Amino acid sequence: MSIDLIQQLLNPAIQNFIYEHEHDDVKALSLKHTTIEGLKTSFVVEQISGRSKAKFKLPHYYKTQGIIYPPGLNLEQCSSEATAKIKSQEIPKGVNMLDLTGGFGVDTYFLSQQFEKATYIEPNLDLLTITKHNHHVLGAKHVEHINCTAEEFLDQYTQHYDLIFIDPSRRNANQKVFKLADCIPDITALQKTIFERTDLLLVKTSPLLDLQQGLKELNFVKSIIVVSVDNECKEVLFSCVKGFTGEPVIKAINIIKGENQDSFSFTFPDERKAIANSSVPLQFLYEPNASILKAGAFKILSERFGLSKIHTNTHLYTSQTLMENFPGRIFRVEAFVKPEEKILKQFFPDGKANITTRNYPLTVEELKKKTRLKDGGDKFLIGFNGVDQKYLAVASRMK
Repeated sequence: MSIDLIQQLLNPAIQNFIYEHEHDDVKALSLKHTTIEGLKTSFVVEQISGRSKAKFKLPHYYKTQGIIYPPGLNLEQCSSEATAKIKSQEIPKGVNMLDLTGGFGVDTYFLSQQFEKATYIEPNLDLLTITKHNHHVLGAKHVEHINCTAEEFLDQYTQHYDLIFIDPSRRNANQKVFKLADCIPDITALQKTIFERTDLLLVKTSPLLDLQQGLKELNFVKSIIVVSVDNECKEVLFSCVKGFTGEPVIKAINIIKGENQDSFSFTFPDERKAIANSSVPLQFLYEPNASILKAGAFKILSERFGLSKIHTNTHLYTSQTLMENFPGRIFRVEAFVKPEEKILKQFFPDGKANITTRNYPLTVEELKKKTRLKDGGDKFLIGFNGVDQKYLAVASRMK
């Protein structure tokens, strides 16, 4: 996007139109208008759509007047404000930082608040132009914007940084299993040069990356941070400190409603040594949050919270007394039932339930079909395998 187009979009009449029509159907607007205040409708509609997406993902951007939004794909791929803030909390303050994969600049903006100066690298000039404008609007005037690739920058500049951040993108998004070496830029090829420029490297990866695979490909990993938002795993961060040779700490963080956090830390040796007692399901059931499940903290979770595990391969825990500070969902069991419509009707008279399964013979959809229950209501129907049998529990959620 050119500077001239940005200036046209900042026209007060255009900005008023964007704000006044933020809840409108953008397709209907496109059909109704060829131009808006002399500007091609598609440009204005893109801003309305972008602002709509930013409302919950980037509330600070949404509330700031004069922000310009990029094409939808760039907005979808950028970090959320919640996850960007986690990154800034996990790194120490310093003098200067470098973001080698700037994109829409959300991570750059929040990370840069920990530093006196920041450098943003982005090969896409249109995206860089938008981001540079937004950073200035947001008050981040200490950020320098450079139009080149990560590889080109590292070849040309030899300055030392207190932090280098990189967010490689997958070459083939359809691959179920991937390596960091398959991403652009290839961090595995760049890390030798990067550690000549910094002692602290922060790598953001997709939640699909296996943690052990990341450890194989990255050097000096001191900590791994698995980040979820409202129980949906969003990203995995590898914090690498030059020369570190110990066991990395794994931190599982679940951000709840944008503010509160469940956090659980452990090491892989902790998990290997831990002993998890098994039990039939008792009064309370506990389901770990998505970050803990991704991190693989299964036995250690049982040991730390004094809970029994339902089954080795069923990642549900149980106790007779309530453990309120458990990092995940907590349910009170009301009854154990058979998956029969007639029996379930007395527990779900409106025909609605929140159905979930763990290591259960039927999928959620199969269980819905068998029980003829629809999504909704206040109560849960939880299917899972125990040590000796399978269970179907009617439960109410406590957390």
